[in-house]
Amino acid sequence: MITKKLIAVAIFGILAISCSVVDDLLTFSIDNEASVTIPAGFPVNTPLDFSAETPSNSSTVFENNNTNADKVKDVRLKELKMTITNPANKSFSFLKSIHLYISTNDSNEIELAYLDNINSTSSTITLTPTSEKLDIYVKAPSFRLRVSAVTKETVTENITVKADMRFQVTADPF
Repeated sequence: MITKKLIAVAIFGILAISCSVVDDLLTFSIDNEASVTIPAGFPVNTPLDFSAETPSNSSTVFENNNTNADKVKDVRLKELKMTITNPANKSFSFLKSIHLYISTNDSNEIELAYLDNINSTSSTITLTPTSEKLDIYVKAPSFRLRVSAVTKETVTENITVKADMRFQVTADPF
């Protein structure tokens, strides 16, 4: 009786490990980037919203990983870094908070990533990704990013910010 239980536990363990190994083999990343310009002239503590339409390169990445959109079962944002590209000497010290949202023409808007209480003197910040499932957004030919930010300093010149996104994708084998 004990032997049967040990064999059952061993088989269950092997199955659990092999499923994890298969998921690892079918997991890859999709990198995407978008640029937005924060316009000059916004006063302190004023929320500002702006958006950018972003083409998705997912179909090419799916093909390069021997899969297609129909087999994708889980997409999550793993990392989102924002970098000021213009002016070159600007830091994120002007921002109090920033929230990014994602949507498509066929789907509702959801929060993608955020960072509150920004205290950075760097030209790069890393936002905190939400745990939202992003399959329908990444599979689409393009998606819309909406940025909602609150400033803590007056923005006196246009600021161009590049968002580098890394999505983790897991596909089904069949």
